[in-house]
Amino acid sequence: MTTFRIGAAADLLGVSADTIRRWVDAGRLPAGRDEHGHRIIDGVDLAAFARAQAADPDAGAEFSSARNRLRGIVVDVRKDTVMAQVDIQAGPFRVVSLMSREAVDDLDLRVGSVAVAVIKSTTVVVERAAPAASAGARGNG
Repeated sequence: MTTFRIGAAADLLGVSADTIRRWVDAGRLPAGRDEHGHRIIDGVDLAAFARAQAADPDAGAEFSSARNRLRGIVVDVRKDTVMAQVDIQAGPFRVVSLMSREAVDDLDLRVGSVAVAVIKSTTVVVERAAPAASAGARGNG
């Protein structure tokens, strides 16, 4: 069973450790204590909580086969005569899209705009985090 300390859980959910503590104190997120008295959260409980907190899909999602929708803020737009690059910060994730300049102009995408990155992919590579990258996580058996 994998367990996470408060800081590691906060990193995974993109919130502060204080937010995790408030959720635990309010009974919204179950937690126990390890042998040193530190609060720990079971990985299965954390996954269930994260799934329950996931926002409903944006309007229009029911008309698309794409299920990966990341709402964020446009942080950079670079345009040349034909193509453009749009950078969106969606929580802790940076999404970069290359598209036509015409599409950027038609969508009126500019720094500070809210945008949804809709990702449709037939290839998604999933990697297990290296132990050093998951500091605070413990595998127990």
